[in-house]
Amino acid sequence: MALVRRERILILAKTYPSPSAKHVETSCVAGINQDGAMRRLYPVPFRMIEQSQQFKKWQWIDVGVEKAPADHRPESHKIDIGSLRVEEEIAPKKEWAERRGWIDKIPSFNSFDELGKASLNEGVSLALLRPKKVVRLEIKDARNKDWTDEEREKLMRAQMQGDLFSEAQAKQQVRDLRKVPFDFYYAYLYDTPDGEIEHRHKVVDWEVGALFWKTYQDHGPLGWKDKFRAKLEGDLIGRDLMFLMGNQHRFQDQWLIISLFYPPKLRPMEVTQGSLF
Repeated sequence: MALVRRERILILAKTYPSPSAKHVETSCVAGINQDGAMRRLYPVPFRMIEQSQQFKKWQWIDVGVEKAPADHRPESHKIDIGSLRVEEEIAPKKEWAERRGWIDKIPSFNSFDELGKASLNEGVSLALLRPKKVVRLEIKDARNKDWTDEEREKLMRAQMQGDLFSEAQAKQQVRDLRKVPFDFYYAYLYDTPDGEIEHRHKVVDWEVGALFWKTYQDHGPLGWKDKFRAKLEGDLIGRDLMFLMGNQHRFQDQWLIISLFYPPKLRPMEVTQGSLF
């Protein structure tokens, strides 16, 4: 029997929800525990994390966990939702100073090639990528603008498991989970022995999906892109933008940006002082 234990985990990532045949409508939730070990947590259905009382990014939780038996990635753990206790957020006044302390504990790479080698040789499946330069945000039409019939069926079936919802309530839950009709990618540069390479990865951070719906609602189908770019391209690229990367269970050579970290750039004195301790 798997060992169930309690851990305090600082939430670092929540991805935009998607239908799942096995685990209800799921969001990839990732964090770092009090001992500095990375954790991928599931199953976490969106209806259990959308409510205001549920945990947020940069918030501590205390929860029962066990190593996921069907997922051999070392970071992957199942959680007992019923045991979950939401604790404090990192205080806003401390904000990035304290957050950077935890960011520095995450396995970190300066190139995607290095990350790929660590995944192959050490099984790393959650890691920080620090690009040499983020060059642009790309916005592409999603293959399907709305959930397919199969995805809707998965959502409906999942919502009605255990008689949690009536059919009418389940349909409302499905309508509430709107599919983002665009895909977003960051293109970035990193160095290799053969020179500089440009690469790109899809961004699935929940915050990015929420920002799309906010700008679309406020500025409409013709005006949302400028406001969206102003934040993700104009603002964030000017900061110390880093990517929390996660690979996929079935296709472990395929990686996504599951969370964005964007502290202000350190001044030279702060970098020097930080290296003394």
